[in-house]
Amino acid sequence: MSSIGLFGGTFDPAHKGHLSIARSFLNSPEIDELWVLLTPYPPHKLSEGYVDYETRLEMLTTSFKGFEGIRILTIENELPKPSFTYNTIRYLKEFHPDNTFCFCMGEDNLSQFHTWKFHKEILKEAKLLIANRPGSDHSGVAEYILDRSTFVEHEPLEISSSMVRERVQSGSSISGLVTVEVEDIILKKGLYR
Repeated sequence: MSSIGLFGGTFDPAHKGHLSIARSFLNSPEIDELWVLLTPYPPHKLSEGYVDYETRLEMLTTSFKGFEGIRILTIENELPKPSFTYNTIRYLKEFHPDNTFCFCMGEDNLSQFHTWKFHKEILKEAKLLIANRPGSDHSGVAEYILDRSTFVEHEPLEISSSMVRERVQSGSSISGLVTVEVEDIILKKGLYR
């Protein structure tokens, strides 16, 4: 039986902060593998400047190339929409009954977890694996959520996808924020202009 971490996101684009948090999850004794779930956008949002699924998948795949213990999954694009985390976990548990699952997230998302659709059901299906943020305060997080949460050591990089997009739009360099390969895709395809 393997313990699998599930790490989801829109990855628009994937950046070095994502690589750093993935390493922290993999370095914890809680999981054996990390499955990265690329979340689709609703079709109406593509007109708002978001990048299409296939291009985000290309950037995500190239970012994690050569990473041990990582699998990129497109399952959320194949399941019925809208894509809810609970449905994804149930589906994966059904098809991988010999595995246990942890849902991985950054600590900045923990305070909002109670607003997620089916969040109590998620806690029944999987533990939460939280990348610790130095100085974070959990006082506003309900006890029933903390009881199902395990915190892993993590030194966050102050990078976000919106920061990368804004820098591209303003003509600033994104060197060091994303991998060389992702930077190449962004520039060649003229993304985020």
